[in-house]
Amino acid sequence: MIRITPIRLMGVENEQLGIVETPEALKMAQEKGMDLVEIVPDARPPVCKIMDYGKFKYEQSKKARDQRAHSKAAEMKEIRLGRSVKIDHHDIEIRIAQARRFLAAGHKVMVTQKFKGREIAHRDLGLANLRMVADALLDLSKLEQAPRWFGKQASIIVAPDRVKVEAFKRKIEKERQEAIARGEKLAEEKSLEQLEAELAAENVDDHDDHDDHENHDGHEGKAAE
Repeated sequence: MIRITPIRLMGVENEQLGIVETPEALKMAQEKGMDLVEIVPDARPPVCKIMDYGKFKYEQSKKARDQRAHSKAAEMKEIRLGRSVKIDHHDIEIRIAQARRFLAAGHKVMVTQKFKGREIAHRDLGLANLRMVADALLDLSKLEQAPRWFGKQASIIVAPDRVKVEAFKRKIEKERQEAIARGEKLAEEKSLEQLEAELAAENVDDHDDHDDHENHDGHEGKAAE
């Protein structure tokens, strides 16, 4: 598709190879198992480079996604630690993993602990759960808001730390590449949209459960009278 000849040619490592006839440049690229890509079409002669075109397009697409992510204002995501302070430790770990996904994408996360019925008398249990989450996320975030109370629930806010997030992403990518090199099959990761939809559904269930509990308490009170 490069019809002009000659061209100014660049090698795989960006080295200048001078003015070369297009058929010769194409042959040089094919010998390396790569492609000849026109990168500055308006120059005279046009500038072309020997490269892996598929990899080039992937990196362009990844860069565009990153730019869109950075240009979009960070959103607040809420994660709730179940309907009670008696949440299982494994379930807390699941919430921590969910928070990591949002933080890595540049979002702040509000983590909320609810207190069911008389559990409000044992605030230390719920605060311990929140502290566990905050401590587990220290490797890619910072605590922006200490526990704040809203009725029978307490919330903290953790915000992504840019330097820590970048280090975290590099670590994850390194582990991913090592797993691929070992021939391991990687589990498909849910998209952020899927994760948000699941959390939204859970929050609706929590709300319904709270309403049922309040109605139940009201009936008990009338019976006692």
